[in-house]
Amino acid sequence: MYPEDELLPISALQHLLFCPRQCALIHVERMWEENRFTAEGRIAHDRVHEAVSECRGDKKSVTGLHLRSLRLGLAGVADVVEFEQQADAATRPFPVEHKRGRPKAEDWDRVQLCAQALCLEEMTSKTVPRGAIFYGKNRRRVEVAFDQDLRRRTEDAARQLHELVASGRTPRPVHSEKCRACSLAALCLPGALQRPASVENYLAGAMNDA
Repeated sequence: MYPEDELLPISALQHLLFCPRQCALIHVERMWEENRFTAEGRIAHDRVHEAVSECRGDKKSVTGLHLRSLRLGLAGVADVVEFEQQADAATRPFPVEHKRGRPKAEDWDRVQLCAQALCLEEMTSKTVPRGAIFYGKNRRRVEVAFDQDLRRRTEDAARQLHELVASGRTPRPVHSEKCRACSLAALCLPGALQRPASVENYLAGAMNDA
């Protein structure tokens, strides 16, 4: 169990899986730079959180619900959690995460949503077997089943996140296509820092130019 003052943001899991260096720049070095993609995502989340919670039939939708898991050491805010009454009169949480883009082949979004589900399970003592991600580009929900494999990957990511932050170290950059969409590219300098020239190579080049 983690104490309250050591809880890390659920959103940091996506930063970690996208790029450990980006995660460390944000959550260790406290750097942030917004671009069009992050601004659109922030605005979309703000609109969802400002929406009024409502009831429709046997379903109640709650926006901006605060979540936490002392077991995983995570905390955050769910975009939407739907509580639907079951046949036995119990209610079961169903988290819905809003994303500005399109579905991804990678697990980044699914891990973030699964972390919300694990928080809800700890908070409500109810099993949360599935949830959904709403993607703004195609205006569709993608349902996500929280199977054992996804739960394991989510727990592993939470552990790795705490290890990274506790180390206080920022990994060296790995330049890739992902860097083009990263809002921290100007602060990270992946192309300049990936292969630093050694002093020996610099001196050898200087001697050859003399």
